Amino acid sequence: MTSASSRGVFIVIDGIDGAGKSTQVQRLCDSLRQQGYQVTQSREPTDGRWGSMIRNSATTGRLSLDEELSAFVEDRREHVAELIQPALAEGHVVVVDRYFYSTVAYQGIRGADTETLLKDMRAEFPIPDLTLFFDLPVDVALQRISETRGDVPNEFEQEDSLTKIRKTFHRMASECDEVQLLDCTSSVDDVATEIAARVSKTLATAS
Repeated sequence: MTSASSRGVFIVIDGIDGAGKSTQVQRLCDSLRQQGYQVTQSREPTDGRWGSMIRNSATTGRLSLDEELSAFVEDRREHVAELIQPALAEGHVVVVDRYFYSTVAYQGIRGADTETLLKDMRAEFPIPDLTLFFDLPVDVALQRISETRGDVPNEFEQEDSLTKIRKTFHRMASECDEVQLLDCTSSVDDVATEIAARVSKTLATAS
């Protein structure tokens, strides 16, 4: 991989909390840039109007299911229209930390119909060229959350919630062709090596 692809490539990193997504997203983007790719790096929720509303609700009071889901959808619409699609049109490799898969999994434990929600998300928003679901046992995830952040896990970071979220991610992986599960129980370096191999294959196919 020595030059930017002739067309944009859309890569998503998603999965349960505690799997090390943020660290690996940064390592991947740094590596791709060093190899000569034009990289657009982002995350969801974004720092835009709707994304900020979602983030602020953690301290100002949780939105209702309908309000929160609507905010995620509006945030994603802006994200896609203003950043993702323009970057892809310019031939960039777009790497996003969380996407509609997280909306399905996390809103599912609040009572949303995950089957319908996944269908709606896939009908409206661009399907990534590659989605890696970072996966590890729930007890390991909880241990990492506690050790890494040194704080009390939030409502989504409880054993029952994470177990349900993980099951939803596994189900989506079995249903969505672009999704691959990635075992994140090994070292940070080993996980990074595996990510690089899978991304390299996707980029080679797209070029």
